[in-house]
Amino acid sequence: MNTETGKNILYVVATPIGNLQDITLRALEVLKQVDLIAAEDTRVTGNLLKHFGIAAKLISVREHNEQAGALKIIDALRAGHPVALVTDAGTPAVSDPGARVVAAVRAAGLTVIPIPGANAAVAALSAAGFNTPHFLFYGFLPAKGGERRTALQSLLALPYTLVFYEAPHRVADTVADLATVFGGEREIVFARELTKTFEEIHTCLLSEAAAWVAADANRERGEYVLIVSAATEQEKSAVEIQRVLEVLLSELPVKQAAKLAAQITGEKKNQLYDLALKLRGNS
Repeated sequence: MNTETGKNILYVVATPIGNLQDITLRALEVLKQVDLIAAEDTRVTGNLLKHFGIAAKLISVREHNEQAGALKIIDALRAGHPVALVTDAGTPAVSDPGARVVAAVRAAGLTVIPIPGANAAVAALSAAGFNTPHFLFYGFLPAKGGERRTALQSLLALPYTLVFYEAPHRVADTVADLATVFGGEREIVFARELTKTFEEIHTCLLSEAAAWVAADANRERGEYVLIVSAATEQEKSAVEIQRVLEVLLSELPVKQAAKLAAQITGEKKNQLYDLALKLRGNS
């Protein structure tokens, strides 16, 4: 054991998201030195280790057995065996299994050390060209359309660049929902198959996004990072106006609610009356 790794330590190791040469020197050293590697899919990690000539004992720790896997890892650590935790690609516990293991190991009073490296969200942001000071990493949206649109509605007024992961078979539906909820004027960056042979990065308006996906059948293949520009001041204002009107409508008739909302927000009463009718009709 060299000075890089030590006993009773869980190393959370980021692995490449596509191009194997993106692995860090420190990650390779840790993977060589640990006694046990807990992998999301032992076949995938086995191929990575074989590429770099690393022989190691592997156990499977994935979403469906993570709690039981955590107990095995704790037992190994208490027996003095350093362990590395990896997923199929990228950083464990970031839209991937691993958080339960890390929480359990720390709760057991044992040491967790991150070994940073590849991350699809950060890689995509670096190539997006959005000059905003803040971003919100959401990860995967709900798979069902209604739940997905509800989730997006909660993000509508946020002044942050929004970062999502999406599976290829859902990307067309997700793009349609993004345009429905956010409107067509925001920009979206598609980052597909990052660091791989068929990497593709494309920027367009949300109004153009569905057509871009549909233009090539290959665009419904491969993993995506979707980056959407932040809400404008006008969008944030519209959301707040609707919120005020909804509160008033819960207690008052349409006409009174519209009048008070106009006084509170400074918006035109006729426009608020029309919006109130629409909201009342949808309730």
